[in-house]
Amino acid sequence: MEKIINTALLAYGMSGKLFHAPFLSVHPGFNLSAVTERNEKKAHKDYPEINSYDSIDELLNDPEIELVVVNTPNFTHYDYTRQALLKGKHVLVEKPFAATVEEAQALFDLSRETGNQVFVYQNRRWDSDYLAVKQVIDSGVLGKIAEVHIRFDRYRNTIGPKTFKEELVPATGLQYDLGAHLLDQAINLFGKPLSFYKVLGMNRKDTKVDDYFHFHLQYPDSLQVFVCSTMLAPDPQAAFVVHAEQGSLVKYRADIQEAQLLKAIRPGSEGYGEEPEELAATLTRMNPDGSKKEERLVSEKGSYMPLFEGVYQAIRNNKPYPVTEEQVITQLRILEAPAGFQEFK
Repeated sequence: MEKIINTALLAYGMSGKLFHAPFLSVHPGFNLSAVTERNEKKAHKDYPEINSYDSIDELLNDPEIELVVVNTPNFTHYDYTRQALLKGKHVLVEKPFAATVEEAQALFDLSRETGNQVFVYQNRRWDSDYLAVKQVIDSGVLGKIAEVHIRFDRYRNTIGPKTFKEELVPATGLQYDLGAHLLDQAINLFGKPLSFYKVLGMNRKDTKVDDYFHFHLQYPDSLQVFVCSTMLAPDPQAAFVVHAEQGSLVKYRADIQEAQLLKAIRPGSEGYGEEPEELAATLTRMNPDGSKKEERLVSEKGSYMPLFEGVYQAIRNNKPYPVTEEQVITQLRILEAPAGFQEFK
């Protein structure tokens, strides 16, 4: 392994503790060296050698830190990423990258000006359920695809305690939370759409932000992609439904990484990322005589480690990071747009 990358987290809440620290501590190319903890100092219990700073300014002034993870509330992403780039750091930014296309483009431009790279953390490209669907679509076994549904259902009918997700601040609401994930999956599968139609809803009592979204993405050759999420789904529907010339694919949300990480099961442990067989995808194809052939497709293991490997290879070997600037700009164009119909020019 080449020179290790000293890496710091800007926060040690749920995302830092679950989605970043375990991977950075296991990957041989990274040294999880620092964290910002304004109040309670908890990180050292999990990582005894870590440096805990009282402020982000102190952390960014540490000359030994090469990579900073911006895992703070959505509305702070632009400002903290800009500060980190100007301090000479590479930056890994949680989704949403920014609130607007203008902000995102400014950060990409600043990255080029400073010579420091900026990466967007789209971990759900490496969920086991999404990997299974992508493998089938990429194989071509379904023939011409006509219709795709991607959704993420939850049931939380009350206002949550995380105020930055519930108040009218930049990059707020369900569309910037889960929509950033689902749009990234759709764009990664099919690219930039020709046009889109957007619907937002506010259904929970006293909500100030959207808790429902529906995006209809239209692609060449009559491909229709529907991206949807709601906070009021006691009975979650299938996460992925694909209808095509040669059959259909149905896959329920099954990735278990978050649940395992909550139990302190680390990446690389036996059974890590291995979803239950009963949640395997169902592939239904038509036989020449009109009968149906049904198959159960067990997913490969999910793991977010390839994302961190992509960051490492980009920094040390200048290899392309899998989440591209164009994909991020396309995603944000949809997220910041008002409800209704728009064409991509």
